Formats: sequence, structure tokens, C-alpha cells
Amino acid sequence: MKFWKAVVCAGVILSSTTACVTGAFADDQTKPGAGNAAAIALAKKSPIVQSAYQFLLSQAQRIEDAALRKQTLDALGDPCIHHRAHLTDAQKDAIVATLTAQGLVNPADAASIVGGVKAGVFPPVTNDGSACPKLPQAFYSAPGSTSVSGHHSYPGGLVVHESNNDVADIHLAEEYRQIYGHNGGKGGLPTIPREEQGRFANTEGNGDTDIFIDEDLIVAAPLWHDWGKPIVFQWNANGSEFTELNFGGFGATDNNGLPGDSRTGGHHIIGIAEAMTRGLSPAFAITQASAHSAPTSGNEYKVANWLRAAAIIAQIDPVAKGYLVLDNAGHFRLPALRQLGNNVDLANAGQTNVLAEYTLHNLSDADFTYSGPAVIAVNTVLQELAPQFGYNPADPNYLLSFRNPVFSFLTAERLMIIYSEKGTDGVRAEVQKVRDAGAI
Repeated sequence: MKFWKAVVCAGVILSSTTACVTGAFADDQTKPGAGNAAAIALAKKSPIVQSAYQFLLSQAQRIEDAALRKQTLDALGDPCIHHRAHLTDAQKDAIVATLTAQGLVNPADAASIVGGVKAGVFPPVTNDGSACPKLPQAFYSAPGSTSVSGHHSYPGGLVVHESNNDVADIHLAEEYRQIYGHNGGKGGLPTIPREEQGRFANTEGNGDTDIFIDEDLIVAAPLWHDWGKPIVFQWNANGSEFTELNFGGFGATDNNGLPGDSRTGGHHIIGIAEAMTRGLSPAFAITQASAHSAPTSGNEYKVANWLRAAAIIAQIDPVAKGYLVLDNAGHFRLPALRQLGNNVDLANAGQTNVLAEYTLHNLSDADFTYSGPAVIAVNTVLQELAPQFGYNPADPNYLLSFRNPVFSFLTAERLMIIYSEKGTDGVRAEVQKVRDAGAI
């Protein structure tokens, strides 16, 4: 069964001479995406997608903690989905009921999704309910965001996005060690050295830096943060994507009864649930959860709510497992990790429960500030160029046959930078490379 839905022009800036594809059909989201196989085939052919995927695997190999390294490499491959193993429909219903009762999902937000909240929290996977449910598509074929104007919204966009974020997180940690952690001054006072740059990325915080930033968390968190996107952003037959459910809050008084909105993309919470089910540490899970908001400046409640929602999906007690604590008012808070005895009065000690890794990971996920606008702008340029390559932007298969292959082979960021310097002619020359490669 298919449902009528406009999928192409929402949020996309169009030129006055460009047609808009509207009224396309979207697939039933209670079943695996009919376009998943085509996306896998395209992503397999793209040099940048495949090199990005291999880069992520090589980064995972750098992780020193053996358990975290093993789990990360498995998750990036063809994994069993741990939080969905042996999960029955009755259990899914109970989880949805608990999320709703605790104000961690607003059923109204699922109005446009076939199957409602249940389909949004539990998108279809292969071998669902078995001992080893599988991803509905390859990790490397997933997009980085929603159709059609979202950042990295093309087959393979996920691994390109994660590659950028992983490099960013590592560099941010190096900067912190260099600026805040060099004790080379008189009496051991910190200084900012101008020579021998890059000596400060030591995984144990030793050598020329005397502050500790856990390199395993820095490397692994960007690899895990968007792990749920192959499940959430499946491909429709026409090259558009599934609609994502935002949850992790109700949207009104999520800040412990005070005004606040902690709703976020479902992929974020699904990935945290998988990490929890696999037994990854509180420090790791909180770092992962901080991608969408650092738990500072009054936003700790958001991260706490995402951890709560993930724990409900993972069917664990987040307090018993050390992911959260309760303060004297009965509010969920982040634990104060790395402190002796871990007995910190959070109400009177400021945010001693915030590690630098949380904020660094949050900052590393900020490429959407350029990537999203790049997609929107280049969408328009490609629609103008499409007829020159034999494609019609009004064709229902425009995404599948032209737009998605161009982005998968070139990326929106590259095209936007080239367009800024060389205009339409520069983009045309790049698209010709995709034609020469036989992808369009």
C-alpha cells in the first residue's frame, strides 16, 4: 500500500524557471524501503563513499579499548541489532506506552508516519524479532539526513558525514590539549607553545599535556552517533527517504516540568539504545548522546531525556547501569564521572558532571551548518543543469536517476565550494565526470 506525499520540493529553494516534483508516492514505512537495494548499488560505485567507509573502519581500528573497538567494528559492518533481538510486538507496544506515559514521545509527531509512533521508534528491519535482526540496508548506503534538503541526503551521505565529524573531533581534542594542557611554563604553569604543533594528541593525557581527554571517546563517538540512520532513513522506490520521528520529549515542558523541548531525531536515540544494549560505558553513552546538544547552558535535561528514552528502548534501568543519577529533587542528572567516590552534590557543585569530551563531540557534529545550505543551493543548480544531461526535474525518477548519483559521487559540499568560485560552469564540469564514470 502506498500513500500520497510531496517529497521533493519541501524546503528546497527553486529558480523561477525550474519545475518542481510534487505529489510523488512514498512507500509504506512499516515495510523495509523498496529503494534500499538501489541505494546500496549506487553507494558501492561511489569512490568517495567507499573510501569514507574504509576510513571509518580504519578509525575504529585505532580504538585502544578492546571491547569498544570490537563493538564499534561490528556495528559498522553487518551487525545483529542487539536492542531488537527477540523483541515481540507486545514488547514494542509496552515500550511505546512507557515512552508516551513518561512524556518522551508526542503521538501527534507521528501523524504523518504509517504505523504511528511504533513505526517511528521501531522502523522495519530484516529478520525482525529473531535472535539476529539485521540492518535494512548497508551502513554505507544510508543518507546523512532527511530528504531532500537535509545535509548529506544521498546514498552514502552517512559515511561521508561521519568521516568529517571524526576528523573534526580528533582535531578539536588536539586543540584543547594544546591550548589548555601544556604545562611548560615556569612552576608548571600552562602556556601556549608556538613550536612543535601536534605533539599533544596522546591517548593517556601524558607527555607534554597534563590534562586527560579520552581519545577512545573522541574517535568512537562520531562513529556511533548516527548508527541508527540506516534503520531510520530507508529509501523509497523513487529515491526519496522515510520520514523520521522526532522524540525524546513531548515538546512543551520537558525540562523537569519547566518549559523546554527535548525532541530530537529518532536515529539519535535508537543509536544510544544500541550502545546501551551492548553494554558500552556511561562515559561513552553520554558522549554519544551529547552530539545533538552539549549538556551545558541549561541543556542537561535534553541529554538526560535522550538517555532515559534510549534506556526504555534498551529495556534497562539507566540509574542502576550508571548512565544517570537522581538528584535530591528526584530529577535525572548526568553522573559525575572520574571523581573519587563519585559522591558529588550536583545541586551545589555546578556542572562537575560534564566532561570535555561531551562538548567536543557536540562541536564536531556541526558540519550541518554548511552542509545543509549546500544541499539546498546545489539542488537548484542541478535542476537547472539536468536538461543538459538528458534529465527532467519534473520526472518522478529525477532523484533516483540524476540528483542522488551526482551527490553520491561528488558531495554537495564540494559542489557548493566549486559553485562559489566557478559558478554553474564549474558544477557542469563536475557533473560531466559523473557521466564519464557511467553513473548517470
